[in-house]
Amino acid sequence: MLLPLVVALVVDLAAYALVVRPRGIKSAGAADRAAAASVALGAAEQELAAARALVDGKRKAEEELSAFYGKVLPVDLVAARRMTYSSLPALARKTNVKYEQRRTSVEELEEDARLGHLSIRMGLACDYESFRDFIYQLERAPEFVIIDDVTLTEGQTGEPLSLTISLSTYFRLRPHGA
Repeated sequence: MLLPLVVALVVDLAAYALVVRPRGIKSAGAADRAAAASVALGAAEQELAAARALVDGKRKAEEELSAFYGKVLPVDLVAARRMTYSSLPALARKTNVKYEQRRTSVEELEEDARLGHLSIRMGLACDYESFRDFIYQLERAPEFVIIDDVTLTEGQTGEPLSLTISLSTYFRLRPHGA
């Protein structure tokens, strides 16, 4: 009676060792591989989303750059001078600032540059409130002009302030994309 029980136990252990355990290990490995694949899929989807966002960002940046070149930046040196030549003295008159002098210089940024740089140095005289209004109006103006430097000098008591302002604008040397 004990012998059939021992034989049955040995057969059960052999079946477990040869059939059940290897299949359990195999199914656990498959579950681990499935979990790893799921994590890899999530990472790949995140990378895909990041790549799409990068492509969209690049496209948007190119559109904005094209709009900047086409609508904001003067088309050439003549347009840059025309834009600043009359608008700056008119702005000075509008804000009660005395326009005294102006010097300009032109340079290309690099040998194969697409942009040129027009520097403007203006001498003005005014009271402090007019100076503030001039700077405010200049910053709000639609013309593409950058304030590089401002020097404010106080004269004698009762005399207007002397203002030296350095401005810049950029202009296209050749069409965008060339």
